[in-house]
Amino acid sequence: MSVVNRSACAVVLAAALLALPAYAQEEDVEDRIRELERQVESLEARLARQESQAIEELRLQIEAITRQLEELKLGEELVVEAGESRFGMGPAASKVYQVAQGVSLGGYGEMLYQNFADEREDGSPSTLTNQLDYLRAVLYVGYKFNDRFLFNSEIEVEHASTSQAGSVSAEFAYLDWLFSGDLGARAGLVLVPMGFLNERHEPTTFLGTERSATELKIIPTTWRENGIGLFGAAGGFAYRTYVMNGFDAVGGGSSGASGFSATGIRGGRQKGSKAVAEDLAGVARVDYVKQLGLLVGSSLYVGQSGQGNPSTLNPGETIGALTVIWEGHAEYLAHGFSLRGLAALARIDDVDEINAANDLTGLESVGERLVGWYVQVGYDVLHRVQTEHRLIPYLRYEQINTQDEVPDGFSANPANDEQIITIGAAWQPIMHIIVKADYQIQSNQADTGVSQVNATVGYLF
Repeated sequence: MSVVNRSACAVVLAAALLALPAYAQEEDVEDRIRELERQVESLEARLARQESQAIEELRLQIEAITRQLEELKLGEELVVEAGESRFGMGPAASKVYQVAQGVSLGGYGEMLYQNFADEREDGSPSTLTNQLDYLRAVLYVGYKFNDRFLFNSEIEVEHASTSQAGSVSAEFAYLDWLFSGDLGARAGLVLVPMGFLNERHEPTTFLGTERSATELKIIPTTWRENGIGLFGAAGGFAYRTYVMNGFDAVGGGSSGASGFSATGIRGGRQKGSKAVAEDLAGVARVDYVKQLGLLVGSSLYVGQSGQGNPSTLNPGETIGALTVIWEGHAEYLAHGFSLRGLAALARIDDVDEINAANDLTGLESVGERLVGWYVQVGYDVLHRVQTEHRLIPYLRYEQINTQDEVPDGFSANPANDEQIITIGAAWQPIMHIIVKADYQIQSNQADTGVSQVNATVGYLF
């Protein structure tokens, strides 16, 4: 106990002794002295506890200030994201991991304006109508049972109203079992861990008013299926791997999937809705995440997609339609710059059988090989200014061909060999709100591309 505290106790004792009445008996005085000594000891113990608690509080404050100083130092060099992403999920979708226990709520939304050019590349009328669409309104609902088990979900309303062009869907709904801080198991309706946007597609997490064509037609975002798997991190690497139902390449099954087409494999998604599971698939992803601001990784998907559909070309057999998708990605965020690149490749077997099952002829063939890639750069011009605002001009160059190879007897439609240049800017008044506008120069080998001006308002919470 400090000298000051001992002095205070002595003063208390002396004052109490002076207050004793003159006629007090000796034994009564001794009893009172013993009682006062006991009170002093109790006071000393309380003061010691208070000192210990004060020291612990000071230690915690010092640690917090140290962390804040480190974050401020990094913030001078890195483009900081809005919120903390956990286990592959976006910032708002990760809120359930940050609560101690109980319910978590989050969400995001975006409104998109599209103004199309009056003419195609070749000068013919585009016939496209300008649109203003409340593209998505999303609610995340999670529940953390304890430190080991939690539930997370996303309910999405697309295009505002189911009575018109809209729909309501579960984008994901899964249970996590957290074995430790670096390892867990996941089961339910899960997002396939491929590319940048399939798992993290909240509007503040990417530049551009629209998602890239490569991550719409080849990955294809948003892609979710029923599955089970593991996720975790070790040695500076993060990973996720699942077993799930495969695509329905032909379509027409219980899930209502339309099947693969000349424009990509997007129609083969079963979305967890009565998914045909005659064929299963596996997917794995690994990212290097040790260096702050740098993300480099790759993912691989392998699975049959025939789902037991009979072959019309080989009676008595079923369609295999082995589907393999590989993608590699890299991102670097530092000094106000945002650099991103992605390449994707898909190969599909038995395409002639898929074509025959769906009566596809001529230019309508599903691609045996699909390729796409893009590079993107952005720079926050307010990076050196003491402000919460961010203003990021950006440029994205993309090429995609969903019929890079087709079976013998079929022809590739040159309109599916595309080049897209996107020039725009994003403004964030705060980290959770973003306004984006860009001009897309769309061209293809058929000279039928239609350029457009886009604008979005987005938010997350």
